[in-house]
Amino acid sequence: MLLLVDSEEAQCRFVASLAARGGWRTLFAADCERAVATLGTHDGLLLDAVLIDERAARGGIAETIEIMRQWRPSLPIIFLAEAGRRGPALDALRAGASDFLDKPLTAERLHAALDHAIAPRFGHELRPLSEKFAAPLSVEEIIGSTPAFRTALAIAAKAARTRVPVLIEGEPGTGKALVAAAIHHAGLRPRAPLVAVDCGHHSDAMIGPMLFGHERGAFAGAFERRIGEIAKADGGTLILDRIERLPLDAQALLADLLETSIVTPIGGTMSQPVDVRFVASSTVSLKQRARDGLFREDLLARISIAEVNLPPLRDRRVDIAALARHLMARIGTLPGMSAMSLSHDLLDAFAGWRWPGNVRQLHDALVRAACNAQGPQLGLEDFPGLAAERARAPEDMGGASLMPGDGIGVTLYRADGNLRALADIEADVIRLAIGHYRGRMSEVARRLGIGRSTLYRKLADLGIDTAA
Repeated sequence: MLLLVDSEEAQCRFVASLAARGGWRTLFAADCERAVATLGTHDGLLLDAVLIDERAARGGIAETIEIMRQWRPSLPIIFLAEAGRRGPALDALRAGASDFLDKPLTAERLHAALDHAIAPRFGHELRPLSEKFAAPLSVEEIIGSTPAFRTALAIAAKAARTRVPVLIEGEPGTGKALVAAAIHHAGLRPRAPLVAVDCGHHSDAMIGPMLFGHERGAFAGAFERRIGEIAKADGGTLILDRIERLPLDAQALLADLLETSIVTPIGGTMSQPVDVRFVASSTVSLKQRARDGLFREDLLARISIAEVNLPPLRDRRVDIAALARHLMARIGTLPGMSAMSLSHDLLDAFAGWRWPGNVRQLHDALVRAACNAQGPQLGLEDFPGLAAERARAPEDMGGASLMPGDGIGVTLYRADGNLRALADIEADVIRLAIGHYRGRMSEVARRLGIGRSTLYRKLADLGIDTAA
């Protein structure tokens, strides 16, 4: 059950209708005083979340959240902010709000926020924020030194210089959207249109008409002609996020399009050629989906000319400290934030956490802690949920503390405890240096203490691609 705190009846009806699509029943309170009083009622005891509109909380959001926390310490409180206003949203987060949303509100974003609010997986600051701050992550934030991650970025960089379709696979939060956007901006047409579609946010019946467009009267509810997202991306890039959620009929249409480069709107007879670079992402293995009969093999073959596999953050433990510092520096530039450092104990704890939400979870945990921090440095005390999880289940950390034999992205020991071959270790070190110094071979040679000719000879002997 959701408690909506808002004084406008029309807005209340609208939000309640959105929540009802996700199975939520809504109670209403016209102001914060009545909302607090509702907590003591029978219905108030059954509440699962509270949504407070900024209009109903003017001047008193901090006091309201503090009182609600006294009544119900674990009750999720979501703040609904006016578009473009970050100050009140930050005040709400500092006061103890669980999350915030921007207007105009959509069913998808509301459901995502409510789902995250009631998810019992992690402590307070470890739940992902459903609404991101305005500034998007840039290509400079693709930070990582482990060989698997550098190899993935090398493949992405090569693919960016062509127009071939790219498939990016990885767990949620590993940075698939960031890499997809980077491929577009590093490509041959960085100023061309960039259109992104989340296939999981649309019903099976509507995803096809949305992608390909439709004519008026093509189906029930098609009251006017619509240009599809594929046509909008003509000349540029179309990103298909969570392509594994695409229904089979839409998969067939997309497979034909990738072969012919001709798009026909649903219910239409007039076709048009399009020049679109396709970048798809998936949180699961599409090869396995194809073996299970849930994904067309012809579409898989055409969409995955280049394959980029992003490893989870738990497999990039040596990158976590540098990544956390970089994200923290970037968070410090947001409106209302200030520059903060991270304690060594905190970074050690970060390296030991498995981060099931990956980079996105790390980013959101830092944002939430920064909103509530009192000093210039974040420490373990600013992440009570993380500390509680570590204390409660140390055996589940997967042996995540750094082993004595681990270098910065280079493992000295094999799984059986014996040392790896020297040539394998040397190859990893060289790959690491190439990635760290962004392919500047003179700098790589200088830092490794060898000449350029020696470096190139080693590359040939060890079979190392200079882009990796």
